[in-house]
Formats: sequence, structure tokens, C-alpha cells
Amino acid sequence: IFSAAYRQFNDISYLRMAERAYHYLRDNFIDKEYGGVYWELDYQGKPLNTKKQTYAQGFALYGFSEFYRATGISEALELSIDLFKLIEHTFDDESGGYLEAFSRDWSPIADMRLSEKDENQVKTMNTHLHILEPYTNLLQVWPDDQLISAQKDLVDLFVSKIYDSRTGHLNLFFDREWNSTTDTISYGHDIEAAWLLWEATTVLNIPALSQSIKDIVTSIGLAAVEGILPDGSMAYEFRDGHLDDERHWWVQAEAVVGYSYLSKIVPDSKFLDLAENVWKFIQTKLIDVQFGEWYWSVLPDGQMNRNDDKAGFWKCPYHNGRMCLEMLRFNDHVC
Repeated sequence: IFSAAYRQFNDISYLRMAERAYHYLRDNFIDKEYGGVYWELDYQGKPLNTKKQTYAQGFALYGFSEFYRATGISEALELSIDLFKLIEHTFDDESGGYLEAFSRDWSPIADMRLSEKDENQVKTMNTHLHILEPYTNLLQVWPDDQLISAQKDLVDLFVSKIYDSRTGHLNLFFDREWNSTTDTISYGHDIEAAWLLWEATTVLNIPALSQSIKDIVTSIGLAAVEGILPDGSMAYEFRDGHLDDERHWWVQAEAVVGYSYLSKIVPDSKFLDLAENVWKFIQTKLIDVQFGEWYWSVLPDGQMNRNDDKAGFWKCPYHNGRMCLEMLRFNDHVC
């Protein structure tokens, strides 16, 4: 995010933060023996959890490719390409898609979960979304034929395997043959995927593909409206017949971006109204105007969640920082 902020504002302080993060990621997270990035380090920068989550490889690729876009440092592009090739080795040649996790040496692993709350399945929507996302970024600086082909296949996977045409939502967890294993609905992932899929097809610059995906992303965005609450915010998820109406920071950020995109793609003013209403909620309920940053969430009873991290293992300026940058660039590049 600091690389992206530097590209936007040309502020040297953002570059310094980006450089610090780049060097730490390069020097400490990359496994020099087996390749890829570790899942977790301790406070001294030593490997704490050496598991290789495909999701994490995608985010490292995202960071390195964005740093290259900001600085032009060739090493960052080389690291990005290395990670792309490594991720492609996680592809399931039999059933398609990317496998969820591996041990340090890339051998099979029993516990593939991204977090304790996730199902232990070999394929997930979330990991595929966060491979699509960095591939889009890398394509803008390295339009390699293999990358183009992989990205086209990823878009097709979302349409044919992950998107549920009956509901408009995305299925979340799958066995190896792409059978969905849960009916949980994640509203934030729905709306995030809608705009990331549109961005992916736009960067591929294949008009026929963009046209065919238009109805899909619109359908996903409309399905996600089911999560919009009376105060304009978006609920977290629907699980086991119960609506979890805690309003997480990242869900609100993605709703602003996603519905802003849809207002241009369709176009329909109701989507812009949805984006504006979520933004109003963010301004009045989530932003800490005294100490900065956003709170983790607003609880179902309307109280601020002051217990969970403002910054920590699962929270950083990624979702909300990107939202701000996307909105600054919105009128210039969405369509």
C-alpha cells in the first residue's frame, strides 16, 4: 500500500516505508532453500510458521509487483516473476485451480486452513481471489503469455466453478473436484470479487471477455446487496441460517470500491448510492478521528469494537488504504 501511495502522491515518506517493507519481506520472509514465503515470523524475523499458504505467495507477489511499479527496481520484478512461477506449480492439473497450502518443502500438508475459522479444504474462493488480484497487477508491467493464459483461466474458474448462478453469490470452500462444501455467504468477498474480476478482464484487454463478465459481476454485486443493513453498512456474512451483522472494516471498504465500479459498469445510480451510504457509515462509525486509522468493526449492537487490533496479524492499511486510492483514481480509469 505504501508503494501504491508513493505512485499516487510522489511523497518520499511513503517510498521510505515501502522500501523498509520490501527489504524486510525480501530478506526475512523468503525461504532461501525451498522458495516462496513463510506464513509467519517471530519478532526477531525468524520463521515461526513455515507453512506455505498459496494465499501468502499471492500477497507477496502483489507487494513486490507494486513496489516495482513504484520504483522500477528490477529485482522486485524478478521476485514477482519467481513467485508467479512458483504459484503456477500449485495448480491442480487434474481438476483445475490452485491448491490451498503446503509444508515448507512444498509437500502435502494435512491442515490447509488459512485461519482457525476456515474449513480445512483443498481449494477456496479466497485464495483464488488473491491470486487473481496480484496477477492483474503483474500483468501491467509484465504481459507475459503464460501469465495472460493463467489469468484468463482464473477468470474462467470464477465463472464456472466459484460463482453460483442460482444465488449470484460466490461459493467459498471446495473439495478437490470443485464440489462446494458450505452454503455460507460472505458479502464482503462477493463485492470485492465483483470489482477485482472486472479489473482483471479490463487489464487483459479482451473486449469479448469483458462483455461476458459484465453480467456476472453485476449479478454478484446485486446478490451482495442482501447484506446491506438499514444504516447503509454491509453485514459480515450469512452462516447456518443466521445473519452476522457485525460490520467489519474491510467489508465496508470493499463495498465502497465495488459499488463505485458497478455504477460505471452498468451504469446505474443505485450502485453509487450504495457506495455513498457505506462511505457515510465509515466516516461516522469506523474512522477513529482522534487517534487515526479505522476500528476493526462495529458490533451488532452498534457499539464500536475497541478490543480487536487496529493493526495486527489480520489488519493493515490494505483494504481501507486501497479504497482511498481507488476512489482518487476512480473517474480516470474504471471504465
